[in-house]
Amino acid sequence: MRSFLRQSELCSPSPLLLNSSSTRTSLPTQHSLPESLRCSIIPLFQSKSQMGLELDEETGKGSPEIAGKTPFLRYNSPLVQVALIGLVCFCCPGMFNALSGMGGGGQVDPTAANNANTALYTTFSVFGILGGGIYNILGPQLTLVTGCSTYVLYAGSFLYYNHYHHQAFAIVAGAFLGIGAGLLWASQGAIMTSYPPHDRKGVYISLFWSIFNMGGVIGGLIPFVLNFHRTDAVSVNDGTYIGFMVFMSIGTLLSLSILHPSRVVRDDGSRCTKIKYSSMRVEAREILKLFRDWRMLLMVPASWGSNFFYSYQFNNVNGLLFNVRTRGLNNIFYWAAQMIGSVVIGYIMDFSFKSRRVRGLLGVGVVAIFGTAIWGGGLANQLSYTRDDLPSRRLDFKDGSDFAGPFVLYFSYGLLDAMFQSMVYWVIGALADDSEILSRYSGFYKGVQSAGAAIAWQLDTQKVSLLSELITNWALMTVSFPLLVLLILRAVKDDDEVEGKSKEGGVIPGIH
Repeated sequence: MRSFLRQSELCSPSPLLLNSSSTRTSLPTQHSLPESLRCSIIPLFQSKSQMGLELDEETGKGSPEIAGKTPFLRYNSPLVQVALIGLVCFCCPGMFNALSGMGGGGQVDPTAANNANTALYTTFSVFGILGGGIYNILGPQLTLVTGCSTYVLYAGSFLYYNHYHHQAFAIVAGAFLGIGAGLLWASQGAIMTSYPPHDRKGVYISLFWSIFNMGGVIGGLIPFVLNFHRTDAVSVNDGTYIGFMVFMSIGTLLSLSILHPSRVVRDDGSRCTKIKYSSMRVEAREILKLFRDWRMLLMVPASWGSNFFYSYQFNNVNGLLFNVRTRGLNNIFYWAAQMIGSVVIGYIMDFSFKSRRVRGLLGVGVVAIFGTAIWGGGLANQLSYTRDDLPSRRLDFKDGSDFAGPFVLYFSYGLLDAMFQSMVYWVIGALADDSEILSRYSGFYKGVQSAGAAIAWQLDTQKVSLLSELITNWALMTVSFPLLVLLILRAVKDDDEVEGKSKEGGVIPGIH
């Protein structure tokens, strides 16, 4: 690269000529140049317009001047790659969320789904933590295609259960899905938090979250439409599961479009990582360090509680209070609320104040206020029924005012989920910029999150009182807020404090 540039400089036009509009037209055309000059000059100009920018071997950065001339929607840009991983999650976890959100996996008896989810989140808790290391070793494509394929198997197991009512297949499929989900979400976390510019991570997180949760919206339409005239049905039909499997298969194929982070170039010319492949020894050592990292330990309550509430909301609010077709309709609005919540909190975390630390603290405060109000409304609703004293009939969306209150509550639960998790992801992204580091942080977050979810689904299987489940969920979220405030105060740096970034504005290769 350098030898080529030194040679080409001898026959390149003067910079003064290149930058002057009055003289640009006087330059010779390609066909009027002598052969020797044409062979030297033309490659020089072509090298500046290539999609993949050349990196300096020592700094790992490209020229900002060159980067500024690249197309906005480059295939190897962070924006396109985050949108693509959003589409992958639209098809796979998005459809899984729609399936789970119906309560009991769309079955009248939630036991099979609860046991499958317990197996799922048990293996997820292990492979969520290991997933970051596996991602660094295998790269995104192989990691993602392996993870996505397990979603198809899981949906197929409930199609089988719809006919034979043997839960063993669903439990085994859930265990495999836990492995695959650990790989997928560690990859997703690394891509979503490390690819964007450090000062726009909230925007990119909200972009991903909106595309991802559109899957839940579309997935909610599937059972709503296919079961619309089955007002007395207690479980969904075969077409519902087949529809989910089709989308999940598309997502598996789409995962092959994700580029390795070493090939993704930000607009400032920097790469998302300087290392193309890691090793098992390095990853094992770095993953073990996470359990002694005070930053990760402060995030444990937020991680543990961030999926703990799903079993309560899906099974014991949507599943117990509404009929099948209305559950599908509720899911449409639950996941649509997540899109709204992620956009709102993304704006706050990126644009509300100049100081990144202040933006983080404001975001935590806003989510804390919303959380207190929404869980308070949930408590008021929960006091009206118990496991032993359920409503005499399940609500339909045509029931007017009786339907409105629980529907708004369920919508608000979706809003809070997105705001809380987007806020946590923003904090994770503020701790570093390098893909390798953030894949491990994201994997740790998802691993602890899944361990909590495994216990939550099993508690629901053991018929713990509904009021106890609600209070536990509320307490876990509340405890996490002051710890996140402490983490932001101690670990999140403002732009002018970040090591390696001048006040005039430079590139941050990583915040370690």
